[in-house]
Amino acid sequence: MVQALVLEKKGELSLRDIDLPLEVGPDDVKIAIHTVGVCGSDVHYYTHGAIGSFIVREPMVLGHEAAGVVTAVGANVKNLKVGDRVCMEPGVPNMNSRATKLGIYNVDPDVRFWATPPIHGVLTPEVVHPAAFTYKLPGNVSFAEGAMVEPFAVGLQAATRARITPGDVAVVIGCGPIGIMTALAALAGGCSRVYISDLSAPKLAIAGQYPGIHPVNITERPLAEVIAEETEGWGADVVFEASGSPRAYEGLFDIVRPGGTLVLIGMPVETTKFDVAAAIIKEARIETVFRYANNFDRAVNLIASGKVDLKPLISETFDFARSIEAFDRAAKGLPTDVKLQIVMPG
Repeated sequence: MVQALVLEKKGELSLRDIDLPLEVGPDDVKIAIHTVGVCGSDVHYYTHGAIGSFIVREPMVLGHEAAGVVTAVGANVKNLKVGDRVCMEPGVPNMNSRATKLGIYNVDPDVRFWATPPIHGVLTPEVVHPAAFTYKLPGNVSFAEGAMVEPFAVGLQAATRARITPGDVAVVIGCGPIGIMTALAALAGGCSRVYISDLSAPKLAIAGQYPGIHPVNITERPLAEVIAEETEGWGADVVFEASGSPRAYEGLFDIVRPGGTLVLIGMPVETTKFDVAAAIIKEARIETVFRYANNFDRAVNLIASGKVDLKPLISETFDFARSIEAFDRAAKGLPTDVKLQIVMPG
């Protein structure tokens, strides 16, 4: 029995003992968890009890953005040793599936993803995880940054799907954690500048601290008007939709240049109208993003290089004993918060 933050049911969290498997297989490592990020999906399970077809039907440990220290290794593990500081990719696919063989293991129907029903997450002192999905942190990357690799990997997946050409002008709709990380990934991928839009002035101010990111407050001026002015009426080379809001799709192709690219990241919770004719007229290329595949190590490398600094996005850190408080605050969606994190005892 180990202590964990358990989602008992919709709207009910508890810190209590729970029986979790901790047997280390030959290809596994055991990890003492140090830092865990509070993700929007964790909060959504807490407040709504479900995300699409994933429904919380029994108690589930939350948390999937994590970093820690290896405390034991399986007999076949050669790339990691006890004492290594690591971060972990939370989705483990069926290694024999067709999706995995195609290199798109993130869409493997059999993937087991932390804190996605019925799989337990990692807001608990120790976990066991496959070494193949565990990544050593360089010495200059902190545990806090290591726990940010998971959400940053989503932004990196989006930038990869966009097939950015150096010098491209990009737009990110939505200035939440994923939106800001997508903007940073787009700059790292070669974009000359990125415009990011939102309703929240505090979040835009945070994003605007980064050179190359230009905030657009859509309560003051329409995004399409700004992009038309900034691109002499041509439009953006790449547009990332990271808000998940159905309203973001209204006039969406007004900001995409002819032959440009639209990358869909945000997951709408309701049916969304999509202007097919507008997409066809511009012959826009449309890409979609679901989590990430084959870029966790690249995310670590970018952070270690100093080209991507995620530290300004950490709004506050809570002790494990205050985990419920952290989730209650995250559920409020304060405009000054980007990423909340929880540090485990010891």
